[in-house]
Amino acid sequence: MVKHTSSTIEVPEVRAVPRHVAIIMDGNGRWASKRHMPRVAGHSEGLGAVRKVVEECRRQGVEFLTVFAFSSENWRRPPEEVGFLMKLFLKSLRGEVGRLAENGIQLRFIGDLSQFDQSIQDMVVFSQEKTADCKDLTLTIAANYGGRWDVLQAMRALLLANPGIQADAVSEELLQPYLSMAYAPEPDLFIRTGGEQRVSNFLLWQLAYTELYFTDTLWPDFAAADLQAAFDWFSQRERRFGRTSAQLASDMLSNSASA
Repeated sequence: MVKHTSSTIEVPEVRAVPRHVAIIMDGNGRWASKRHMPRVAGHSEGLGAVRKVVEECRRQGVEFLTVFAFSSENWRRPPEEVGFLMKLFLKSLRGEVGRLAENGIQLRFIGDLSQFDQSIQDMVVFSQEKTADCKDLTLTIAANYGGRWDVLQAMRALLLANPGIQADAVSEELLQPYLSMAYAPEPDLFIRTGGEQRVSNFLLWQLAYTELYFTDTLWPDFAAADLQAAFDWFSQRERRFGRTSAQLASDMLSNSASA
């Protein structure tokens, strides 16, 4: 497995197109309410936006796309909405896994999946196995996931694997392999649709140096042009990772001279 280190330890490669994009797909319910439709209709419509974004990310050379499908806090929603989301989750997996495999897209899941019905757990295992050899894009679905849960489960796993470890021996390098997304570089670009400006317990550890992009567009309306607008914004960001602008300019001159 490729080793990915923290952006607080090593400076990652900076590219015009983000290598890893993370998205909170917000606004499905409001999209439906504006049209006097049930909230669940917005969730169904949002699947179309997922397909478009996956296709566009693959086309542009994004290597990792991570989407927040269901947070650990979403269980607080009305039972009928949660039930619909579970059925939609299972239906979409069954309908999409073949297409994903055909297009070279590897599917992975993060979160406490033990809380889902066995039918969903079985489909998750099947989907990951069917797409395991795909290399064009890794699509990660965060389901029953929370950033605080992620750090806690990683620490527990570390302690179980290293009984008797001293507190001062615990480090980022030691913890990193136990985090849910140890297989991927940290996100370069975070996108949240729907107008809210918070990260809502999503990838708290991994977003330390991620560029944060917020848009008022509701998720079902989010299209390739909206993704491109986020990429254009990202390409203008000065990603310093603790360095000064002068250092960046010097590095760019050095790289140009050696090219």
